[in-house]
Formats: sequence, C-alpha cells, structure tokens
Amino acid sequence: MGIANFSKFTQFKDLIKALPAVHTDEMIKSEQFLLEREETKKLEIYYAPFEYINERAKVVIVGITPGLHQMKKSYSTVIARGHLHGDEEILHEVKKNSSFEGTMRKNLVKMLDELGLHTYLNISSTLDLFDEASHLVHTTSVLTYPVFYNGKNYSGTTPNILKTELLKKNIMEGFATEIGTIERPLIIPLGVNVTKVLNYLAGQDYLDANNILLGFPHPSGGNGHRHKQFAANKEQMKMMLQHYFSKEMTVG
Repeated sequence: MGIANFSKFTQFKDLIKALPAVHTDEMIKSEQFLLEREETKKLEIYYAPFEYINERAKVVIVGITPGLHQMKKSYSTVIARGHLHGDEEILHEVKKNSSFEGTMRKNLVKMLDELGLHTYLNISSTLDLFDEASHLVHTTSVLTYPVFYNGKNYSGTTPNILKTELLKKNIMEGFATEIGTIERPLIIPLGVNVTKVLNYLAGQDYLDANNILLGFPHPSGGNGHRHKQFAANKEQMKMMLQHYFSKEMTVG
C-alpha cells in the first residue's frame, strides 16, 4: 500500500482544499490544475489525486482515464477528508469513493461474477472488492490523470493513444511504473483500447501478457455491444481465469 512515486499530491492538495465544498466544473478544469495541453491534438490533461497504489492487490482493473465525474468526486473527497488523515489515507479514500461507481460498477460486478472470479478470491461477490475486500483489488487507468479531447472525456480512440506522444509519455511515466510495483496480478482491461496499451507494455516487458484477461468488454452503459462481446468471449475468459489461478496456487 502506498503513494505512487510520480505523485503530485503535495503540489496540488492545498489548491484543492482551497476550493469551496460546492464547486463548478470550471473551477477544477482551470489553469491552476492543468498539467499539459497540446492544442494541435485538442488534448488537455488535468491533475486529479488518483495516486494511491495497493501493492498487495491480487486483481488490477484498468480503465482508459478518469472522467470528469471521477475527477469531481476525487476533489470532493479531498475537501471533505483532507483535514482528518495523512496523504496516504486521503488518496486511499479517493480511490475507494471514485472507482467505477454507479451503473458501470454494477455492470462490471455482474460480468465478473458470471466468470466466477469471486470464487477464486474466496469472496461472496466481486462487489465485495469495492467494500470489505478492497485489499484484494487495485483500480487504475492507463492514463493516470484525466484527459480531455476537444473538451470532453477522452475515449482512447481519437487521437490514437499509442501514436500520440503526449499520451504515450503519460502512460510510460504513470501506469507503466505503477504496474511494476504489484507482483503478478490478474489484470483486467476494460475494453479494446486499454487492451491495446497492455499488449504494447507486455511487449516491452513491463507486465506479463499471460496475466491479462483478454476479451473483457468496457462495462459502460454506453457500450451497447458489451453483452454480445461478453457472450462471445465468456468461455475463453473462464478458461484463462482457471489457468491463471491454478498457476498462482503452484507459485504460491
């Protein structure tokens, strides 16, 4: 458990705490929180405190980038809890409060339970990963900080995530170093764009390709193809889980 070595929290926490409890989108998507901008690509990257790493995690669930909703939730958590805890506890609270909440979490849990992941982890449902079994999971994104394309949440498609230097640099400085601190986790990429990044990093020896659960669809309610994708890949994913956990028992 700990804070990522690339964390910028000490630099930004007082600015976040200075915000009013009820703040507008414009207050957080402002110059004081802007990390990088590339006008030719219509990209902006803002700070958000998603820098807690659960180094003992058995499962890592990976999205593309935190969206505006998660960014707002993270700022609200720091404002509400900032005076109570040390930095590590605040950042842990941010992760717990902001990870895949709402409909996305419901869809994610339903699919993971259908694959039987909870039985391998000895918990009643993967919903427990977001509560009393949170010590088993690390939630993260290949782009640590919120990225916006043309003012909207970046989806991972336009511009191409691996062919855009600004984005690739952020992957290598953030997620690529973060994943190396967790020993042999099962990695669940949410959707094809995340999978593309993980396959690239596996090719560069940052992680083991055998530990990636291939074929898992993005659980967003906006992904109308997720049921079809899940059904098509379900048996292959169940076999991969069986293989992964039998191997882990041997190693353990």
